[in-house]
Amino acid sequence: MKKEIYKKIKEYKKIVLARHVGADPDALGSTLGLKDIILNTFKDKEVYAVGVYSSKFKFMGKTDDISKVDISDALLIVLDTPNIVRIDGVDDISKFSYVIKIDHHPLIDDFGDIQWIEEDASSVCQMLIELVYDTRLKMCPEGAKKLFMGVVSDTNRFLFDYTSPKTFNLVYKLVNDTKIEFTKLYDDLYERPLCEVRLQGYIEQNMKVSINGFAYLKLTDEILKKFGVDAASSGNIVNSLNNIKEILVWVIFTEDKKNDVIRVNARSRGPVISKVLEKYGGGGHALASGARLKEEKEIKNIIKDLEETCKNYK
Repeated sequence: MKKEIYKKIKEYKKIVLARHVGADPDALGSTLGLKDIILNTFKDKEVYAVGVYSSKFKFMGKTDDISKVDISDALLIVLDTPNIVRIDGVDDISKFSYVIKIDHHPLIDDFGDIQWIEEDASSVCQMLIELVYDTRLKMCPEGAKKLFMGVVSDTNRFLFDYTSPKTFNLVYKLVNDTKIEFTKLYDDLYERPLCEVRLQGYIEQNMKVSINGFAYLKLTDEILKKFGVDAASSGNIVNSLNNIKEILVWVIFTEDKKNDVIRVNARSRGPVISKVLEKYGGGGHALASGARLKEEKEIKNIIKDLEETCKNYK
């Protein structure tokens, strides 16, 4: 599988790298990091990493515009994205000459001429480190930094249970070979403004907790303005609620006026929640999922479903 992927990367002069909407460091690290690595290996290729630019993670790099690029003869590699509807920056994958899917989420949509899916991998960035070391792709410090940040973010600093010995072995090799100053990268990933810390305090004070261990809160646009934060801030906070004894599953609903959606960030310490979020056009991992809702009435349905999930689990 990895050798076949390498052969296609070597074969195509034009390569587009895409990831899911609402990009996190694993999605950004995998696309932008792989771009650095391909260009380090093959100097004459055209490589584009697409998707909406993330000011929140601007330290990871900028994305590319392919609106004027002929993609009919291009290779598309879709990373960290289980379903077609959530691909960012690409409106029709059939326009590409060849499609490769690399993902670590449970299978939702079956697409791509090659599909490399490893649900037990901590992150797609981990899979890409393995891809580089098992093929003739050449690692570089800039690519290594982005892949490292993707692994660290998706494992929550190696705290999540899908962090494996393989994860540590690959990260050790990455750091040892490239000599990146990895401790400095944590500053970019985890430095937070005071307004966001105060918002976290508000969430902890006001979230509703059921007898079954389900917690939730809705953040309106008015609340966001009060704290001087944007709709993306709740995504930075949700993992911080991981060690509350009385809570099994927690979800933050955030009103996003700019994009006319309600962002859903859900986490779990046991019950599988991904199937619930998939019902509402979202998805993700068994214990970490999200969605974007168009209608507010869906909030009540998600609350009901996740409450029932917690009850059945207990």
